Amino acid sequence: MTANVAGYLLQLLASRWLGVAGYSSFASLLAIQVLCAVPALALQNVVAREVVRGAPATAVRTLALRCAALVAAAAVVLVPIVALVLKVSVVAAAGALCSAPLLVLLAGEQGILQGGSRFRPLAWVLGGAAILRVTPALIALAVGGGPAPALWAGAAGAATAAVAARRVADTVSVPVGARDLALGVVPVFRAAQVQAALMALSSADLLISRIVLSENDAGRYALGAIAAKIAFWLPQAVGVVLYPQMAQPKHSARAMRSALAVLMGIGAVTVLGAALAAPLAPLFAGRDYAPIQGLLWLFALDGALLAVLQAVLLSAIAADRTAPAAITWIGLGVGVTVMLTCAHSVLTLILIATVTAAVTTLVLTAVTLRTARDETPSRVPDLGPTGT
Repeated sequence: MTANVAGYLLQLLASRWLGVAGYSSFASLLAIQVLCAVPALALQNVVAREVVRGAPATAVRTLALRCAALVAAAAVVLVPIVALVLKVSVVAAAGALCSAPLLVLLAGEQGILQGGSRFRPLAWVLGGAAILRVTPALIALAVGGGPAPALWAGAAGAATAAVAARRVADTVSVPVGARDLALGVVPVFRAAQVQAALMALSSADLLISRIVLSENDAGRYALGAIAAKIAFWLPQAVGVVLYPQMAQPKHSARAMRSALAVLMGIGAVTVLGAALAAPLAPLFAGRDYAPIQGLLWLFALDGALLAVLQAVLLSAIAADRTAPAAITWIGLGVGVTVMLTCAHSVLTLILIATVTAAVTTLVLTAVTLRTARDETPSRVPDLGPTGT
């Protein structure tokens, strides 16, 4: 809750301080930052899974360092490309991308705590890291620094959070095994392509809004997307807590069903809340955003569907089964194509995004539930030492 509120506060205040046009570029860079967090999310899931299986802390931390180095190299290459595509300064693009390797290091420590089911210290790390990242960015925006200084300030906060998380993990007794093994980056790449599919699907509409909509409508769409992000990230704790059970074959199917039930309930409440609270949006964000207040429930529905999809994909990563992600990539390809050719307003764009999320989630959930049921170990009667 703390992490999500911090993130939403940053976007809400940025929308007021930067104006409709200025917020559009800032929101696009934040979307890029979310995509750059994919390796971090993948690493945390892999580390948590390996900790459940008994991997030592030294092995998973070495893996985190290797992944951070690879991500840093990729970020350097992507800076000019992002600046060109989004029509922003190189400094701003670099500020958005430089936090990626820092988030990878932070995720490694979070994965150790998650895999050890140490949820209390993990909660402090998650909430504290969000505050350390958002507070400097808000200060930079408040003094008129603009998007680039805010992003660089947030990166400095991410570095501080990574150091603090390491200290927390070192001072907490985590039941990590002592298997003598070296973890390669290939499992992280497999998990990353699953996470990338989800993050791309959740961010594609926001990025495309900069292409198919006017500057003002793109800014309004970016504000509406906050409702989608709330519905998407608000129930993240469900997957975090149930993930260690998903990594155990005998509990995987039951954990996934529990996650889906809770997420659908939270999603329904979130959509209803967005519909009821819609008239308040212009009061907080400004009258320029009044045209989208009636669409906030639709943005929330899109986010709620993506939250369910996230749980399904998490169960696939926990079982080291990444093939279902292909369905997400197909859904993304079809959705992006339709958005680019048919979306000419805020309404049509969010409608296409929501239908894409709904169809992809339904198909993937059905496939994954059937697979998990088929792979659940059957109970074999204990016949005694003689087998009779």
